[in-house]
Amino acid sequence: MEGTGTGGGTGPGDAGDAGDVVARVLGQWQRVLPGLDTGPIGVIGRLTRCAALLRQASDAPLAHEGFSRAEFDILSALRREDRELTPGQLARETYASGTAVTKRVRTLEEKGLVARRPDDRDRRVAHLSLTAGGRELVDRIMPEQIAYERSLLSGLADEQRDQLAQVLGELLRLLESREGTRRGR
Repeated sequence: MEGTGTGGGTGPGDAGDAGDVVARVLGQWQRVLPGLDTGPIGVIGRLTRCAALLRQASDAPLAHEGFSRAEFDILSALRREDRELTPGQLARETYASGTAVTKRVRTLEEKGLVARRPDDRDRRVAHLSLTAGGRELVDRIMPEQIAYERSLLSGLADEQRDQLAQVLGELLRLLESREGTRRGR
């Protein structure tokens, strides 16, 4: 937000009077560079700030269980897929680097939550799966995590949450299609 050097302007959807930290930044930019159209910060700045605050809040129950969000993402991906995955597949599934996945998997193996099986044909390839303890842990934590995340959104009406999810879905598809184009997919 502020670190990006972008700020707010006075355009449609600016919500400069919303009274949040981004509204303050929008006003500051309007004062120092009144002709600069920095309206996108009204959306991007708020998304960035919301993401940081939501991440911090929603990570608290995981930390209480002794896990980072990144570690739980690995466990969750293995549970959702409900099959063995290679580290490369986990990296794509969790948007993490191969090195980060390797480190996280090692930690989860040490905790007895993930098992590694070498490939029958290529010993350099590993197949990863949840142990019974890993599956039990994810199945226990997920309902609690979802309930906690639901409480974070409780100030929004159901219709607002649905609209927000739809708009964010459209933005995500747009950004993912640009990312795919950039990577030459």
